[in-house]
Amino acid sequence: MHLKQSHPMTLIIDSHEDLAWNMVNLARDYTRSAFETRNLEKSGPVPAYNGNTLLGRPEYIQGKVAIVFGTLFANPRRLDEGKYPVENYETPQQAHSVYRKQLDAYYRLTDSHPGDFRLIRSQADLAVHWQAWEAYDADETLPAPPTGIVVLMEGAEGVVEPAEVADWFEWGLRLIGPAWAGNRYCGGTREPGPLTKLGRELLDRMADQGFILDISHMDHESARQALDHYSGQVIASHANAEALIKDIPTNRHLKDATIHPLIERDGVMGIVPLNGFLDWQWRSRGGREAMSLDLIVAQIDYVCQLAGDTRHVALGTDFDGGFGVESVPLGLDSIADLTKLAPLLKKKGYNQEDVARIFSGNWHRILQKNLPSS
Repeated sequence: MHLKQSHPMTLIIDSHEDLAWNMVNLARDYTRSAFETRNLEKSGPVPAYNGNTLLGRPEYIQGKVAIVFGTLFANPRRLDEGKYPVENYETPQQAHSVYRKQLDAYYRLTDSHPGDFRLIRSQADLAVHWQAWEAYDADETLPAPPTGIVVLMEGAEGVVEPAEVADWFEWGLRLIGPAWAGNRYCGGTREPGPLTKLGRELLDRMADQGFILDISHMDHESARQALDHYSGQVIASHANAEALIKDIPTNRHLKDATIHPLIERDGVMGIVPLNGFLDWQWRSRGGREAMSLDLIVAQIDYVCQLAGDTRHVALGTDFDGGFGVESVPLGLDSIADLTKLAPLLKKKGYNQEDVARIFSGNWHRILQKNLPSS
């Protein structure tokens, strides 16, 4: 039996990946390796539109990415720049249809490739899945377990009316982020505004059903209102600390005044390793400057310092969500390279238990506490 030696791997949970959007709109096959996909796409239009992929099943295995939060996402038509023919929506009914199609894509993926991907809908699913990954982490001669997918709706326009969240829960959805841009529920990125009356009703219905609320992309005002209002679990699946992003002109990331109540609510925020979200001026300097993994560590450390512990920060990469390998720090050639953060965190003073909590333990705690029992 081959057992792990003195430098144990740490399982990873990534709380934000736009897999279904890529499968439906770009025909990406995540059972392939990221490098095979890049080779297949190199002479086509996809890399120019969405970057060279960072994701693939072999890389999930290599990096021991046990679970990802797979999103349902689409652009509202008013914000679609028309650079590539992707599905978008104008009405809530159209959004519902687009999001259902993406949810169906997850079911097709897990049904047709059960050895590669598995939907996680309950505590029972999670327990079996996690046990298999812990066994593989201890003995790599075992077959690699499938990568688990927990489904997250990014932008609640796919919920035609608040009462419909009960249907979405039955269909397997477990997290909802009310905003991407602003909408009838609340203000969002680049479109500020408060929670609306309908937004409060949405939150109440979500809480009754047991959803996890994702405040990523909510406006500063609506996010703080949601933190005050929502009685269930609150997270930020993919957001950085605004205080470290010099000269950021948008409301995309979290102010300290939002992070503090998120921490007080036992929330977790997933750090996004996108160059422009680590240094806003990276784009204006031409987007070719190599960025350091230390900037990701700085974001993680900042949240830990605010919290006074390592229980409230994790990884939420947003990989393949409008960018690719060209737009992430040097050293991240695929999702497998997230493991390179471990020695940097230890150099910063974090121990193995801290790293395990940041890599997967915090998200595991949130899921274990909030998924339905069966």
